[in-house]
Amino acid sequence: MTGSGKGGPKRLRKINRQSIQSIGKPAIRRLARRGGVKRISNRIYEETRAAFSYFLRDILRDAITYTEHANRKTVTTLDIIYALKRQGHTLYGFGG
Repeated sequence: MTGSGKGGPKRLRKINRQSIQSIGKPAIRRLARRGGVKRISNRIYEETRAAFSYFLRDILRDAITYTEHANRKTVTTLDIIYALKRQGHTLYGFGG
């Protein structure tokens, strides 16, 4: 019998393309309140989701580049930190 592997966890999962819609109105409202916004128009929610999607796409693209360069399949915290730093958003307190 060849290949006696146990078939561990599957790391490469199918990506749900509509997962950005799971960011609900209350979450966007809380972020706006934290930024000092008092009233929010209904059109803001879709715009916020689109902006967040672009931001996440850019960060994840850079993080995946770091991961592939290191010949790994798992994105680490430092990959995200370096990707954020490359985009000009330095994050302190996570090493690196």
